[in-house]
This record gives sequence, C-alpha cells and structure tokens, in this order.
Amino acid sequence: MKNWIGFPRVEGVATRQAHVALPPGTYEREVGREGFFGPATQIHHTHPPTAWESWEGDLRPRAFDTVKAAEMQASPFDAYRLFGNGATQVRFWRFKGKMDHLVRNADGDELLFFHQGGGHLYCDYGHMEVHEGDYVILPRSTAWRLESDTPVGVLMIEATNDAYQLPYKGLVGNHAIFDEAMLEAPRIDDAFNAQKGEQRTTIRIKRNDRLSAVTFPFNPLDAVGWHGNLAPVRLNWRDIRPLMSHRYHLPPSAHCTWVSSRFIICTFVPRPIESDPEALKLPYYHSNDDYDEVLFYHRGQFFSRDNIHPGMITYHPAGFPHGPHPKAFEVAQKYERKETDEVAVMLDTRDPLTVLGDLEKVEWAGYVDSWKAKP
Repeated sequence: MKNWIGFPRVEGVATRQAHVALPPGTYEREVGREGFFGPATQIHHTHPPTAWESWEGDLRPRAFDTVKAAEMQASPFDAYRLFGNGATQVRFWRFKGKMDHLVRNADGDELLFFHQGGGHLYCDYGHMEVHEGDYVILPRSTAWRLESDTPVGVLMIEATNDAYQLPYKGLVGNHAIFDEAMLEAPRIDDAFNAQKGEQRTTIRIKRNDRLSAVTFPFNPLDAVGWHGNLAPVRLNWRDIRPLMSHRYHLPPSAHCTWVSSRFIICTFVPRPIESDPEALKLPYYHSNDDYDEVLFYHRGQFFSRDNIHPGMITYHPAGFPHGPHPKAFEVAQKYERKETDEVAVMLDTRDPLTVLGDLEKVEWAGYVDSWKAKP
C-alpha cells in the first residue's frame, strides 16, 4: 500500500476553501498530482502565473489548427498524425464517400469523435448511424468501415495496448453524467444485411504501427447474430449531463468521460456558470505536473481562451502553470455571461506526448505569446 504524505495546513494570507473568495489582488494557482485526483495545494500569487515575458526551448504552450489540414484520406490509417506516446496515438481523419476496404486496429481500442458530419459505420457487430458530436468506441481488432455522403472530420484517439473503460463516479453513482443505458451498440439490421455479399474484400490491419492486408473472396462483415458484453458503443456529447456547482468551480476530472490506464478523456459541454459572487467562474491557473494536456475545440465560444475557433487544438505539456487568457479571466469575473456554450474534448496523458510532424505544419506560432500583457 502507498499513501501520499498528508499535512493539510494554511500558511500566510490564504483562503481555506479552494477557488472561493481569493485574497484581494491575488491569483490562485493549484499545484496538483495525478491529474486532479491526487493531493493539491492552492498558492496565492500577486501576479498571474502565466504572465511570462519570453520563452526559450521546446517546453511551451502550443496551438494548432486542423481546419488547415483539408486533405481527404481514403483510410483512417492514412489520417493526419497529431500526437503520440507509448500509450496513445492521436490522429485527425477527413473522409467522404464509401470505404472500399475494412480496417482493424490490433494495437488497441480506437476512439472516434465525429467533429464534422456523420454517416453509416459497419463493423463485425452490425451497423450504426453516426452523427456530429458522437463518440464511438471500437474494441481492439474490430473490423469496420465508414460510408458518408458528406465530408466528415474525425478525431481518433488510440488506447495503445489498452482498453477504454468508464470512470468511477463515486458518491454521485453510476447514473450521473450519463446513464450507461444511453450507450448505443451496433445492430444487425436491414442496412447491415444488405451490405453482405460475395464481393472480394480486403482488411487492412495495423499492428505495432505497421500495416498488413488480408483479402477474402467475400465480405467478412457477415454476422447473423451475437451476444455478450463486449461491443462498440456510441455516445453523443448531447447525452452528457455535467456535474455542476453554483458555488464552486469543479476540476476537469469531474467531466471525465472515458479512462485508459495511462490517460483520461474529458468532455466539456454547455453548463451554467457559477453564480456565487465569491466563486471563480472559469478554469483556475493550475500546474498539472503529472500529465500533458491536449484540448480539441469542437464548437461554441471558448470562455477561457481568445482567438480559438472550432477545429483547433491546444497542447500544454506538464512542467509549467497554465490557465485562462487575461481578457477571458477579466470578463469571467464580471459574470457577464451566465452559461457556457463550448464543447471540447480533453486528453490528459500520464506520459509525455510527442508532437508529430504532420501537426507542426498547421501550428499557430504566436500562441505562446497570447498571455502577455497588451501595451
């Protein structure tokens, strides 16, 4: 058994309740472990912790614009590479039409988030319609293909050598955030039966990040039935009912949607903004020193960031504090907005991420300077 060293105390001028009634003229920074699940301390500073003057070196906040990556790819294995480490691979796939082959990821479970468009997904287990805003979890080595009449943009996050599970919901119970009954599975329906046939079909298989191909003289998606508790599932962000408090800004971990052994995925959806006059009303400055943080912006106005639009990605490695932009912080504390309308997907990884070459082509180099005080 292991236990964190515990000695809660208050030193100097500080509040006893985090994120509430900050001492006048101060900026709160949370120093935490294990991605908001471990011990934490709130330090009160006289200057914003992100008010840096200059940066040198690779460790810096970065932003990228996938909207500029407009090329279509015939296969999800040709998708635009974004980030990677030993526990995950992150890609962005643009596609339109009817896949002429099947794919199978033997490296781990695959998460698809449909940022744009939708269509029909066919897999070993049957058929499901997919729509903008859907998460689809595909168990490792599931064979599948997509048909779409309109362009789709899909954020793909692989749980390398691992599986996706649901977070522990603790005191609020299993029906909170979303009820598991909301999860949809593929069906062996008329559309699935209609695509069966003796047509020659190739499955492209990814294993150890290398591709192989196996061809059959028939369509292997020929199941007539199945039973069990392992299957792809679909959940739309609109099915998520976020935890909220009108008196306390909840940490990102309260918005956890999917978990793997070495990373978590959270979903930020529209919600009322804290109404208590003493409570912080947007994400607080924090040093999440065990996790790298990636945010994919799906839709809406992003209340803690300036100059960010749907389809952009921000990356904040562990090792330095980050938090809201100065203008966003100022506006939020005035309580001019009563609710958020943003939808974003957050990936927090326990292991450092590598920014892959494809992504650097669409980087916003000025992002690191966007916290500087304007003259």
